[in-house]
Amino acid sequence: MPDENTTIKQLRDLMAAFVFEREWEQFHTPKNLAMSIAIEAAELMELFQWADGKVPLEENKLAALRQELADVIIYCLALANVTGIDISGAVMEKIKMNAGKYPVDRYRGRYE
Repeated sequence: MPDENTTIKQLRDLMAAFVFEREWEQFHTPKNLAMSIAIEAAELMELFQWADGKVPLEENKLAALRQELADVIIYCLALANVTGIDISGAVMEKIKMNAGKYPVDRYRGRYE
């Protein structure tokens, strides 16, 4: 299921089915899912600890990066399912807010 052919709804439905089949709804509170996102994000950051910040190109490190990124996204999908947040709408709204906060003419090539 490459990105070009997969919708966010399909991923959300896949995650919802996975949780339902295991009867994990009882554990998927917003607090628990938010904590899980933070834990998985820390594991993602750990891959870059003491590195030069570039994407690791070694096959085993790239595989670990892929898995940790998937873990973060999976928990984000689960949190969206539990809270009823529309991910596409939230992302578009946030990008629009960021565009107003960081106009191109003032921030092109700058991060401060």
